[in-house]
Amino acid sequence: MPEKNLAENIASQLRRDILRGKLLPGASIKERDNAAEMGVSRTPLREATRILAQEGLVDLRPARSPIVAIPSVKQVSDDVEVLLALEVLAAELACERASVEDIATIATIQDEIEQRFGKIDPLDLFELDMSFHIAIARAAQNLPLAEIHRTFLMRLWRGRYLASIKRQNLERVVRHHTEIVNALRDRDPVAIRSTILHHLGHLRSNVVAEVHQQTEAYLKSKDASDGALID
Repeated sequence: MPEKNLAENIASQLRRDILRGKLLPGASIKERDNAAEMGVSRTPLREATRILAQEGLVDLRPARSPIVAIPSVKQVSDDVEVLLALEVLAAELACERASVEDIATIATIQDEIEQRFGKIDPLDLFELDMSFHIAIARAAQNLPLAEIHRTFLMRLWRGRYLASIKRQNLERVVRHHTEIVNALRDRDPVAIRSTILHHLGHLRSNVVAEVHQQTEAYLKSKDASDGALID
């Protein structure tokens, strides 16, 4: 397997471990141990951590092992603010520029979400949901916008996943996604803006709440660990 593809596959595995809580905020990602566990060399593992660092999931440290990122509430709140603006802009441009094939792809993803809801792993369902939003950004036919959108989407990946598994609601998701698809088909930027804002209206509070909870849990575990060492 080419080195680049191997690094991306390792990054995907580590990303899922972070999302599932196998790797908690502040946890060290030791190159030697993880490379041995995965049966790979340290070079693609090092590249994989760089990929995750670009997504905001991992913090790189000079001469020390990378750790799972511990984002501040302010950072997450700011990131959500930018993502919401990108989601609205991408959707409005997609109304104008999306091809018939683009809209059909988006509708197909929505149909798959509806059909597989409650039947597949929550993380797989979450990734399918995110692919719906990525497809809309791509349909805007603006490569820089799509790339920036994906960057901020990935930076919020963990908090958004944690929020989603606690608040899954098939009727709400299907209704909102259907309204988005209909607005795309009608080429109606006003309708899609309203629907996107309604669909993501609680995103900031939900994600910030999850990140705050995870950070508090990390600090408590760290205090307990430090206390044990002192004893």
